[in-house]
Parts: sequence; C-alpha cells; structure tokens
Amino acid sequence: MTRTTDFELNRRDLMVSASACVATTMLPSSASAQAGAPTESPVTAKVSFRVNGESRALDLDLRTTLLDALREHLHLTGTKKGCDHGQCGACTVMVNGRRMVSCLSLAAMHEGDEITTIEGLGTPDRMHPMQDAFLKHDGYQCGYCTPGQIVSAVAVLAEVKAGIPSHVTADLTATPEASNAELRERMSGNLCRCGAYSNIAEAMTEVAGRPA
Repeated sequence: MTRTTDFELNRRDLMVSASACVATTMLPSSASAQAGAPTESPVTAKVSFRVNGESRALDLDLRTTLLDALREHLHLTGTKKGCDHGQCGACTVMVNGRRMVSCLSLAAMHEGDEITTIEGLGTPDRMHPMQDAFLKHDGYQCGYCTPGQIVSAVAVLAEVKAGIPSHVTADLTATPEASNAELRERMSGNLCRCGAYSNIAEAMTEVAGRPA
C-alpha cells in the first residue's frame, strides 16, 4: 500500500513539473520581453506616373505592386485582384499602350509611364465602344473579370491594327486580321469562370469593324 501511494505521488509530482517546464519554455525570456522584437521600417520611394491622363505621385513601399497602388492608394477599384499570380487577367491595365497584368509588376518600375485602367476608357454616360459592345452582346455574367477583359480587348485590337502577330498568325509578313481564331488566341490570358467567351468574341468582332 505504501509503495503504491508513493508511486502515485511521484507520478503526480512529475506531471506538475513537466507542465511547469513546458509553460516556461513557451514564455519569452525576460531580456527579450524587455528589449521587444526588432522592427524594421519598409523602404519607400516616391513614384510619379500618369493614370488615365492625370499625373499622380505616391510615396510607396518598394514592394507595392502596380495593382495595389491603383486599388489601395489611388482607389481605382475597377481593376480587380483575382489570382494575384498573373494567371487570370482580371488585373489587366494598359501601360504606354500595351496591356499587362498589374499584379506582377512593381509600381516603382513605372516612373513616368502612362497607365490606363478601365476607369480611363469610358464612363457610364460616355462609354468606350468596347464597353458598349460588351453590354450589347452580353459579354459578361458575374462581371468580376469584365474590366480586365475589356481593357485587354481594346489592347488586342490595337495589336492587330499595329500588325503584331500572335501564335496563330499564319503569315508573319502580312498584317493580322481580327479573325475569331486570332481574337481567341490573344484573349486566352483573360479567364472567365462564367464562360462568356463566345459573347466576348462577338463584341470584339463588332468593334473591330468600326473605330474604337
């Protein structure tokens, strides 16, 4: 009986001691608690560019993407953050007339550039022909990818007009045509989970036949 009681007491003491040790190791040392965790201020820089025809200057963390600069600092939320990995095209904008996904580019890289977002293409009372065509042909459903689709579509027609070939251009020496195959190939980087691709192609085909 005595041996059993001693064993139980020893086991209880052991459990208490073990718990105390675990709790102690989880607490920061007194030196660390007094000093506090070191913090580093982000490196910032002034960046100036033109957005939708207006000069804008920002003091940004150098890690800020162009997408976040537009959305979080300039409050131009028409440009959407989709995958944030450059794979969906929802964040497409035009930089110096060429389309690009803004989530993969740092804002600090665009000093002096001319940037166009969906807000710069048209307004509800004065829409761009591509915006009007998207409405006419129902080129959207949920609408989340639509700003990127429209900006990319406008840039695609400019690429075709400038004679820039794509992977499906048969004759690299000839001016490409805005064929269905060309439009679908060039727009393949803009994903639409609702599946409005045919309607988008119809809208682009209509605009390709008139000044945009």
